[in-house]
Amino acid sequence: MPLIELMLVLATVIGIADSNTIRFKDETGQTKTVKLACINTPKETQQQYVTATTKKLKQLLPSGSRVVIRSLNLENGERTLGEVYVDNRSVNLRLVEEGNAVVDQESLEFCNETKTQFLIAEANAKNKRLGLWQQFHQGR
Repeated sequence: MPLIELMLVLATVIGIADSNTIRFKDETGQTKTVKLACINTPKETQQQYVTATTKKLKQLLPSGSRVVIRSLNLENGERTLGEVYVDNRSVNLRLVEEGNAVVDQESLEFCNETKTQFLIAEANAKNKRLGLWQQFHQGR
């Protein structure tokens, strides 16, 4: 497992790149991109769900929003993962709770403190057939 550096970054959202990536300016004014850790929009879902998740992210994180990013910089620098917080609430977790995203098993280890919350949120969304979980139960 690569060495992980954990940082809290005070940031301002400048845009949504896709259903699990945001662009922001940090406190030094540098523009950066972060992939939302511990979640994913499954590739096998229909485009409508990816579009819905992107739209939801834009609602939760409009341009100019002040956020705190628990940033996980991997030693090899291949990517930056992060958990984004608005008013002390994880946006990543909220997307899973509402069925707009699923738990990403590959990056879940980086959310050790909230791992159980992510798994419970996904199970609840699945049971309630929220968001992208609707597609797995249509016609049954």
